[in-house]
Amino acid sequence: MRRYHLVIAALAALALVVGLGALIALRGSPFGFDTEWMNELLDERAAWLTVPALLMDFLGGGWFAVFVVPIGGAVVLLLLRKRWEALYWVLGSALSAGLVQAFKALFGRARPEDILLIHVDAGSFPSGHVANAATIAVMLGLILRRAWIWAAGAAYVILMALSRTYLGAHWVSDTLGGALLGAAVAVLVWSLIPALHRPRPGATPV
Repeated sequence: MRRYHLVIAALAALALVVGLGALIALRGSPFGFDTEWMNELLDERAAWLTVPALLMDFLGGGWFAVFVVPIGGAVVLLLLRKRWEALYWVLGSALSAGLVQAFKALFGRARPEDILLIHVDAGSFPSGHVANAATIAVMLGLILRRAWIWAAGAAYVILMALSRTYLGAHWVSDTLGGALLGAAVAVLVWSLIPALHRPRPGATPV
């Protein structure tokens, strides 16, 4: 029953992403909070903030996020003899990335005009960097089941979202959609692999 509830919650989150994307496509313009936040960030741009933002850009996208993180994580899990967790890691990463690209093509949202120092692909909604961060954070939380992992993962997702808007690559609503999508995919794939739900000594099944 608990796994059933997780599936329902994940599908509901994905429905919210689709609904938000449809609303964005119908509006054809950013929300008020999108433009207000972007204007605030334009006034705060400084070298000491730009460097960490660019680091987050590297960690959350490109060849590092597409190849190194999924493959490297799977290899580590295999070395730890966690083959089902390795499969989960690869499937979750691949599905998250695939849905991001599908939704970008479907909704076709334009990027903000004040992009700083980075090259981006077409399509602003949802944020692929934030979706990737949320997928990783939730997958690690479900695999390792430690409170500090969840806290660190939440901080990573928030920092990634802030960096994407700071660099002008995304609107705030893009990052919200990305976070929902990434977390939903991680929970959904976890729920659909029965071998991941075997009880562990001293652990509460999820």
